[in-house]
Amino acid sequence: MAYYVGIDLGATNLRAAVANGNAEILAKSTTGTPRGPTGIAVTEAVLSCVREACEEAGVDPEDAVAAGIASIGPLDLAEGAVENPANLPDTIDRIPLTGPVSKLLDTDEVYLHNDTVAGCIGERFHSDRNPDDMVYLTISSGVGAGVCVDGNVLEGWDGNAGEVGHMTIDPHGQRTCGCGLDGHWEAYCSGNNIPEYAKDLHAEDPVDTVLDVEDPDFSAVDVFEHAGDDEFADFVVDQVAHWNAMGVANVIHAYAPLIVFVGGAVALNNPELTLDPVREKLEEMVFINVPEIQLTTLGDEVVIEGAVASALTGGTGDRSRL
Repeated sequence: MAYYVGIDLGATNLRAAVANGNAEILAKSTTGTPRGPTGIAVTEAVLSCVREACEEAGVDPEDAVAAGIASIGPLDLAEGAVENPANLPDTIDRIPLTGPVSKLLDTDEVYLHNDTVAGCIGERFHSDRNPDDMVYLTISSGVGAGVCVDGNVLEGWDGNAGEVGHMTIDPHGQRTCGCGLDGHWEAYCSGNNIPEYAKDLHAEDPVDTVLDVEDPDFSAVDVFEHAGDDEFADFVVDQVAHWNAMGVANVIHAYAPLIVFVGGAVALNNPELTLDPVREKLEEMVFINVPEIQLTTLGDEVVIEGAVASALTGGTGDRSRL
């Protein structure tokens, strides 16, 4: 029997899964993503996680015929590595992936993708319609998208297509993104940056609020938990919705999808406060056909499912390749 491996390398967690030829996941392994001291430590953790998943499934790693890797970026596809990941410590400058995984599994069929591209592959593979024109958008610790146009999943020559979180949505650049540049979508709407944006808004207009914006542990969770009960929290949520709608409108104009699936912790945990306002605003922002905006059908499994689907379909998510 043929077996397939999926790997999801995130800034916080690392997961591996083993599946059979029917895309049934037989076993998974999860661990925290190492914070260093170097990228090699992350590579070793990836290999260890794959070994654990294989052991749990009762499968020899060399019995796997292909693997899909979903990873944080930016990527260097030619080298099969992550280069200077923005959400890991600066000491981690390069994480080799494709080569070491290929050696462990003894297969050249190893497909590396940005994690949002893997999300797109997962949604496409598991969708009833297997849509040829779609977007998977994640709003989580960062913002990014995987895009499929005319049946082609867009990767870019270096693997970094879909970095829509780094679209400039605020030409005044009032907020600086984690990448060091100003005015990016991610700087306003990601889980990591919503609390920082709230602090900026409160500094501009220090109204009474139950939100303790000076608390070191103040987070996006606090903002969404108090929405509906606190006027300032409502204001922050509305401002975030405005930037999200602007970003989604840009994505729609660029790619003309039939459907936009949205995932990531911010969206999954607060769908009414993230997706509903975007749906309401798009009619006034979009010149072309407005697509369906839907929460991901795969929950927080979308990326690992996409990595498995990539292994099964030669990196495309197209079920006709099975």
